[in-house]
Amino acid sequence: MSPTNRTVVVTGIGATTPLGGDAASTWEGLVAGKSGVRALEQEWAAEQAVRIAAQIAVEPTEIIPRPQARRLDRSAQFALIAAKEAWADAGFTGRAGEGENQAVDPDRLGAVIASGIGGVTTLLDQYDVMKEKGVRRVSPHTVPMLMPNSPSANVGLLVGARAGVHTPVSACASGAEAIGYAIEMIRTGRADVVIAGGTEAAIHPLPIAAFGNMMAMSKNNENPTGASRPYDTGRDGFVMGEGSGVVVLESAEHAAARGARVYAEAVGQGISADAHDIVQPEPAGRGISAALRNLLASTDLDPAEIVHVNAHATSTPAGDVAELKALRNVFGEDVDHMAVSATKSMTGHLLGGAGGVETVATVLALYHRVAPPTINVEELDPEVDADIVRGEARKLPVDGRIAALNDSFGFGGHNVVLAFRSV
Repeated sequence: MSPTNRTVVVTGIGATTPLGGDAASTWEGLVAGKSGVRALEQEWAAEQAVRIAAQIAVEPTEIIPRPQARRLDRSAQFALIAAKEAWADAGFTGRAGEGENQAVDPDRLGAVIASGIGGVTTLLDQYDVMKEKGVRRVSPHTVPMLMPNSPSANVGLLVGARAGVHTPVSACASGAEAIGYAIEMIRTGRADVVIAGGTEAAIHPLPIAAFGNMMAMSKNNENPTGASRPYDTGRDGFVMGEGSGVVVLESAEHAAARGARVYAEAVGQGISADAHDIVQPEPAGRGISAALRNLLASTDLDPAEIVHVNAHATSTPAGDVAELKALRNVFGEDVDHMAVSATKSMTGHLLGGAGGVETVATVLALYHRVAPPTINVEELDPEVDADIVRGEARKLPVDGRIAALNDSFGFGGHNVVLAFRSV
């Protein structure tokens, strides 16, 4: 096969989310329809209009040694935890080309980890330190911690990646764009293996206040577990989440040569921009439609084989419907056999980490042939023109080759659609 058209597969997965400290517990929570949203108990939350969030289930300091954690922003801590799990899950031990890990050439190994906001907690916390205690008390690690590329750089150091370490920043589409970038690195011959995903840690007074004042977040403080309600007529905004999702991508030839277990084929990506508004989605879904058409034009994906969509669906009045309009516009009647899941109803919205976590969910949906439910849909919006998986998980077809999409969109009009296929 031409080195510019290599088949790419997923050989490792890792996650730390509001539903669990690893991919297995996260998947178990998704299939069970468990909500990770709860009331904020920090002192600063009392004066906020929004007092709920989907906080991480397992604190990083329970996994990462405290001396190491102190030198990493929370977003980088999440990324390292998810990356370590994915790396081990793919069958690798230690850094590439060192010790027992001779299965991958470090010069053929890349890392692409995205974040929509980066080290915002470090930036804001260290500014407070400077104001309250003086300039000499500011941590010398501040700059390496707050850099948006810090999670990717630290993951690259972890695995010994030398083919390239990259950090796409495209708001809530960042994690998906990172995985799409990684697919192209392998397909075009730049790398044989790439560890990729997204991470975010923005549960902090300023982002919560800013999103709340923007009227973008749910203020359903009395019912945290029911606050994220994509497609419901009563939806009133997204719920902030935190965490990371990471996958190991590999050329099919490289994976076969080392006898790796393969979860799914990473078919490709479609990317576009709305050119409409800095925060509002284009209401007719034209930009999303363009991304879907770009995906079809650049891959051999057949709409007839798509049986599942992990939708972006954040629980906002405008965004949820625009995405479904785009699916219907591009796929027509084929949408009728696509089981649509909105996993943000359980995890909240992880911003730049969403595409990573939802890629893990999409890949596992194909691997186990089960679509997670969308919870909290009590009254379906009459504008919803798709088969929403509601209430409980649904089995996907057990025979034949099936495919699934992972949609991610972000402020600024960024649209990224990823496609995966069973093997």
